[in-house]
Amino acid sequence: MEASLLVIPLVLLLLSITANGDRLKVGYYRQTCPQAEEIINDTVTKAFKENPCVPAALIRLHFHECFVRGCDGSILLDSTADNTAEKDAHVNNLNPKGYEIIDEVKSKLEAKCAGVVSCADLLAYAARDGAYLAGGLFWAVQAGRRDGRISLASEPPLNIPSHSYDVNKLTQVFASKHLSQEDMVTLSGAHSIGASHCAGFSGDRLYNFNGSAGQDPSMNCNYALHLKAKCPPSASPDVLVPFDPVTPTKLDVNYYINLQYNLGLLKSDQELISDDATSREVKINAKYPTIWRKKFGRAMVKMGANDVLTGSQGEIRKHCRYVN
Repeated sequence: MEASLLVIPLVLLLLSITANGDRLKVGYYRQTCPQAEEIINDTVTKAFKENPCVPAALIRLHFHECFVRGCDGSILLDSTADNTAEKDAHVNNLNPKGYEIIDEVKSKLEAKCAGVVSCADLLAYAARDGAYLAGGLFWAVQAGRRDGRISLASEPPLNIPSHSYDVNKLTQVFASKHLSQEDMVTLSGAHSIGASHCAGFSGDRLYNFNGSAGQDPSMNCNYALHLKAKCPPSASPDVLVPFDPVTPTKLDVNYYINLQYNLGLLKSDQELISDDATSREVKINAKYPTIWRKKFGRAMVKMGANDVLTGSQGEIRKHCRYVN
């Protein structure tokens, strides 16, 4: 009898343990800050009208954010005298416009409902709104994230996929973030917009493939000539090349079409066509844009629930660049 009684509290304990991502929900601020999503959308839309590169900056910022410590706003923290933060890691050489938009939105939210909307949630909404503006993609954002207090420049290089990774390494990194290989190929479609510095691809694709002088033989020859003109060996580190040479500011399936013609900019992009499983996903996405759009939204929701802080964990920052 005593043994059976002990089972009951154990079962209740197990039932009460859920992943933090399960505590996120759509409409989280409906009562506490009902205008939150409207304020975020209005600000992102205004910025987009001034600069069509804004969606790429926000989506990439959210991606880099969630791959380090989960989606806790840690990428938004500034470095201090005694700590170099994530945003100053070399791999996070991101468009400063993204940070500026987050600052502007946070200021407006604090004026409307102080201490309510987390920076981590703000970024998730802003990335979604950017995707809608760039390609009409939409998904219901789950919110309820709290902001972390730790941000270390040493962590992004260990967690964010490198442009030099092959399919196996990419799959492993995404799996470590609770994302499947299909999610990986789906989310890679974000490279339909945005750009890379020459250093992100010229070394291992144009001039020094596998340690030998020469270009990657898998690259379209005409495309390689175009890139070499853009990125000579002496190219300025400030030179940017769009991921998609056809529709560089439109979030669409052209990324997948390009891969089939060997027009992938990064090695990690073009690698997706070299593996049977990922190549099949590439072809499906290229052929069925409506399916890809739905999968992209689901994958973003899944990524956005990655190792989040909820409940009494972390804090709600008053300013996204500093802990309270």
